Amino acid sequence: MTCRKHLRSHFSSSTFAHRPGVLLLVLAAALSLGGCKRSDNETSAAAEPAMAYGGSMGMKSARLEAAAPPAPVAATASDRAPDAPLQRFLAVRQDLNVEVPPEHLADAWGKVRDLCGTLQCELLSSTLQRETPQQPGSAMLEMRVAPADVDRLLGGLAGVARVVSQNTTSEDKTAEVIDVEARIRNRVEFRDSLRLMLRDTATKRTMADLLAIQRTLSDTQAELDAIATQRKVLEQQTSKQHVQIQFTPARMLVQGGRSYNPMMRALREAGSVLAESVGTLITFLAAVLPWLLLVGLPLAWLLRLLWRRRRIKAA
Repeated sequence: MTCRKHLRSHFSSSTFAHRPGVLLLVLAAALSLGGCKRSDNETSAAAEPAMAYGGSMGMKSARLEAAAPPAPVAATASDRAPDAPLQRFLAVRQDLNVEVPPEHLADAWGKVRDLCGTLQCELLSSTLQRETPQQPGSAMLEMRVAPADVDRLLGGLAGVARVVSQNTTSEDKTAEVIDVEARIRNRVEFRDSLRLMLRDTATKRTMADLLAIQRTLSDTQAELDAIATQRKVLEQQTSKQHVQIQFTPARMLVQGGRSYNPMMRALREAGSVLAESVGTLITFLAAVLPWLLLVGLPLAWLLRLLWRRRRIKAA
């Protein structure tokens, strides 16, 4: 608009009629008018986005301030999104039965026990019973092993013994862990509220009220300690696997042929039969001999006396 006013004042009708270089002046005026239009358009184009940006930013900040919560609230396990995966807590137990040559039983037991000491392994119990003439030897190890080291433990076991049987069981403790954690949160909140009541000096309370609050606080803390202990037990059960290894000496199984000779079998068993018969006889004599001494001697003396009297009468 300013450029047009300037051109109107500069090019009056008299000036346009009497001056000879009018063509050059018209061309210069046209160029200046186009430059003014471009500058006006660029200025307006630059001003409109700025106004739009400022308006949108102001509206956005106002909307955030209106929708902002008064204070941040910590998310708990119960406030998780429904689609979020639930962490599972499993108590895994492995029972193994291995066979070892009788002369290597103690060495194999000691090697596996020492291997447990080099891993993330907690030895719960260990038992070793050496071989005697009355009974064979045996050994047992009970451990808690981290899942990452179970394969290393089983690999070391396979190097010293032969696995005969392996049984793996798992128990889901997820519901129990979630319940215990919820109880811990509730008890902690209740304990903190009781502590705030004790620190509150603005409210007038009697001595009986203070004692009741203190008693409730002590009971709540004791309950909280018991629940925390239960949570630690669950953590031990679910963070490590319970492994029990039973060592037994290998047995030599001898299988006979399909056909056998009864005479050879009788000769092989003759010694045992004779030994059993002699043993039975000794047992019988040991049982009867006291009665023979107690009853047989007086009876023999009486019979001898009667025989003498008969001989005297006969003479």
